[in-house]
Amino acid sequence: MLKLGLTGGIASGKSLVGEMFVQLGAHLIQSDAVAHRLREPGQPVYEKIVAAFGPGILDPDKTINRSKLAEAAFGQPPRVNELNAIVHPAVIAYENQWMEEIAARDPKSIAIVEAALILEANAAGRFDYLIVVTCREDQRIERVAKRLGISKEAAKAEVARRMAAQWPDEKKIQAADFVIDNSGTTEQANRQVQAFYAKLIHPQSGDSQHS
Repeated sequence: MLKLGLTGGIASGKSLVGEMFVQLGAHLIQSDAVAHRLREPGQPVYEKIVAAFGPGILDPDKTINRSKLAEAAFGQPPRVNELNAIVHPAVIAYENQWMEEIAARDPKSIAIVEAALILEANAAGRFDYLIVVTCREDQRIERVAKRLGISKEAAKAEVARRMAAQWPDEKKIQAADFVIDNSGTTEQANRQVQAFYAKLIHPQSGDSQHS
């Protein structure tokens, strides 16, 4: 089985690209969804986050309010590294178990982990290939404004805040095995995905083989 890491900055289009791979037959897990599951009441990660950041981040039903947690993590002083130290190891363990289950069930398949902080978490080594999705900064701002229903100025500040905790695209591209440029149309991105997928399932003779 091939293991792929799929990453990129905020609003680069990782989820869109991930779904394109799924349509071609790959298996996909999203770190955001895993982290959300692990932050539910009763989970060890939930208990550690509340112990670290206090009950002020909770809604009345005792679930974690993501906005309040983000404010606490990205505020002054920033505590995002503290939050990541709680969440990342648990998320990575969950994803590794998922990949093992996929390999046992479908040994010739392609399993993809979509996550924003693969490189920042020093977690790229568990993948056979790393894919980085990129786009222009003005596109990120426009997409965040639309997604959150906020002004472009507010979106610009949110993008800057999130990107401060991530590697710049230039550095991610240097670490990538393949880059998907998502600054054009969806069709253009899809063609890039299809071209890379074709190389994965039909490697030329002499290419290194992965199990």
